[in-house]
Amino acid sequence: MQPLKNKKAVVIGGSRGTGRAIVEALLQEGADVRVVARNPDSLAELVSQWPRVRTLQADMRDTTTVETIFQDAPDVVILAGGAMPPSQPVVDLDWETFSTNWTTDVKASYLLTQYALKRPAKAGTLILFLSSGAAIGGSPISGGYAGSKRMQMFLANYAQLASNRGGLGLRFLTLVPWRLMKDTGVGDVVVPKYAAFTGVSEEDFVAGMTQAQTKEDVADAVVAFARQWPAPAEGNVFVVSSDGVATESDMLKGAPFWSKR
Repeated sequence: MQPLKNKKAVVIGGSRGTGRAIVEALLQEGADVRVVARNPDSLAELVSQWPRVRTLQADMRDTTTVETIFQDAPDVVILAGGAMPPSQPVVDLDWETFSTNWTTDVKASYLLTQYALKRPAKAGTLILFLSSGAAIGGSPISGGYAGSKRMQMFLANYAQLASNRGGLGLRFLTLVPWRLMKDTGVGDVVVPKYAAFTGVSEEDFVAGMTQAQTKEDVADAVVAFARQWPAPAEGNVFVVSSDGVATESDMLKGAPFWSKR
């Protein structure tokens, strides 16, 4: 049984790391998957392993890219990509470097939101942003990264409100991986930097990340949302750890945070 058979999914930033894990999980569920990325080599390597994947080499910050994505009337649009965050304390950053993730991650989220709400996208479309636990706990050597990932959470809330008021029938969600993940583009760069910043070995730093999820845990959560939207009362922001998926509202109420949905 393939619950997502005949469903169209777009994964932006799906050629490597967590995005690729999401692509593979969607394919295994029978979805028709289109991957958007800038790197032609990583796209070609993905197709060599998964020949039925459709690809688009494009920049997610470009309005033309967003238009192309929605012209195919996808059922699920996932923003898994983003810029590599800086790895220096704020005192050492100029504004251009500090704002890297605002001009990439947030801009892409904004463009997707605007298009989906204004055109609008077809009723029944799920738009999901992949955020970061840094949006909750901060990230002192990553410039504006933590704030940009928090903005993605706000955007999902704002967009859902607009969809509800306009009767558009869209679902906006943000999924927040709780910890850094090795074997991903960001994790492989940032983990060594944070280990050095905190004065511990990489092994000790990774061991100290309790309840750390894998990219496969993230992919499983995305697939679950694609199969069935969470109830409106659960909100639009969810955190995934090795213990499962928690709602933002449970976190804020002080309920047992890692109780599974």
